[in-house]
Amino acid sequence: MTMRRRGILALACSGLAACLSPALAGETLPFSAAAFEAAQKSGKPILVEVSAPWCPICKTQKPILARLAAEPRFKDLQIFDIDFDSQKDLLRRFNARMQSTLIAYKGETETGRSVGETQPEWIEGLLEKTL
Repeated sequence: MTMRRRGILALACSGLAACLSPALAGETLPFSAAAFEAAQKSGKPILVEVSAPWCPICKTQKPILARLAAEPRFKDLQIFDIDFDSQKDLLRRFNARMQSTLIAYKGETETGRSVGETQPEWIEGLLEKTL
């Protein structure tokens, strides 16, 4: 019984550590105000992705973003995901009215946004504005 509890505790701790660790470049993380502000202050390239699990456009955008984020030129890009259905306060903060909204930042400056875009080259162009 003790080994089972230890295993559960170890799993819980590793999950908590993953939630508390800073965003890795190219990795999509749930939006955190503290992590977003730290990325802005450090001047990092940032993408805020407003998505919903039921959204077919969002499902099309995700692999495109993952492929682009894996490229060396986007090695410092931090991607923050906002859930369209449950984070209405953040939708107001970012003035995002629809799921499938992508908002690009270079540090503290918004450099561009798109809604419903699924063309890889246009999404790439938006990400290039963060560099």
